[in-house]
Amino acid sequence: QVQLVESGGGSVKPGGSLKLSCAASGFTFSDYWMYWLRQPPGKGLEWVSVVSPSGAVSYYGDSVKDRFTISRDNAKSTLYLEMDSLKPEDTALYYCARDTRLKYSSDEKEYDARGQGTQVTVSS
Repeated sequence: QVQLVESGGGSVKPGGSLKLSCAASGFTFSDYWMYWLRQPPGKGLEWVSVVSPSGAVSYYGDSVKDRFTISRDNAKSTLYLEMDSLKPEDTALYYCARDTRLKYSSDEKEYDARGQGTQVTVSS
């Protein structure tokens, strides 16, 4: 069955870095646009970034542009999110998700699969 398993979250000080991973299985990874979404504590889901099936094209939300980098390794069926210059407002549960189409939605129902999430906490 389809599985998306996030890892790499943790606690970091402001200005620090983290790299998240999302291991995919049960489907042809290279057929899908892959996404990172996040949910800050007490708030709704936020669209963070997307990468095309080949990895050639990526887009970012305004709040993370120039600080986060999305990438993928299709040979390993793994999605990444490298996060630099982290801020307290980046604190959230980070999810990876997949879809066959390019979307900018923060509605989880728009994605046909997502993982359970990995927690990122940015605090001094």
